Amino acid sequence: MKAAPNDALRGLALGLLGVTIFAMTLPMTRLAVGDTIAPQLSPAFVTAGRAAVAGLLSIGYLLAVRAAWPGRQHLPALVVCALGTVLGFPLFLALALRQVDAMHAAVITGILPLGTAIVGAWWLGQKPSAGFWACAVLGCALVLAFALIQGEGRFVPADGLLLVALLCTAVGYVAGAQVSAAIPAQQAICWVLVISLPFTLPLALWWQPDLSAGTLRASAWWGFAYVSLFSMWLGFFAWYRGLVLGGVVRVSQVQLLQPFLALLFAVPVLGEPLAPLTLVFALAVMAVVFVGRRMPVRR
Repeated sequence: MKAAPNDALRGLALGLLGVTIFAMTLPMTRLAVGDTIAPQLSPAFVTAGRAAVAGLLSIGYLLAVRAAWPGRQHLPALVVCALGTVLGFPLFLALALRQVDAMHAAVITGILPLGTAIVGAWWLGQKPSAGFWACAVLGCALVLAFALIQGEGRFVPADGLLLVALLCTAVGYVAGAQVSAAIPAQQAICWVLVISLPFTLPLALWWQPDLSAGTLRASAWWGFAYVSLFSMWLGFFAWYRGLVLGGVVRVSQVQLLQPFLALLFAVPVLGEPLAPLTLVFALAVMAVVFVGRRMPVRR
């Protein structure tokens, strides 16, 4: 069943809004955790803390709209979504960004649109064409080639962390989209965050930073505030609704813009230089994903 033209357009627009919000996650996470020379908030605290803050906000939202409890049949997908987007992705991303800059990570994440489409096709029983799969393989090859060049002929540990983060994200996105087809998208992400609270809140309190040391920059807290409010909460309001309206396989390809936006945001936020090689690979990955988006997908 194809999405209606108006729904498809709205889905793409909401997907683009979500992607724009998510694109700031990389530079803002880098601000929050710092680097190996000047570490700031710990990756563990950022992972648990951002989810705990968003979870507390979710309780207020669900009470305000008098949301009904999710059905028992939705609990497995909600748990999978929580493991992927609340715990897995933020943790592995924060660990990776301690070792590589946000621009490097942005290009590696260029594989996410195809990854989400592949998981969505398998999970939801959709059948992309051979051309779509060819684009997926080519996109993976470009990303791995970039990682090898940047690592001087070898992979750096952070690349493995980033790939695990992307797998967590792809699975979490599809699980969340499945629930969002049955209940409002904004309620779906709120329930994901609320069921995670018994774990994220105690861990955030346990891993809270030592404020008496006086080594934390204000920018680290600004980065933490952004990933808590926008990356972990409001961005998913638009993203999951977009996936439902336009279809997971199609709308996931809007993420082709995310690496480029992340690269651009990293320049003013972190002061990172935009290396020509990074831009070339980012554009190449986006071109492949764009071609893949146009390939037929049977439902």
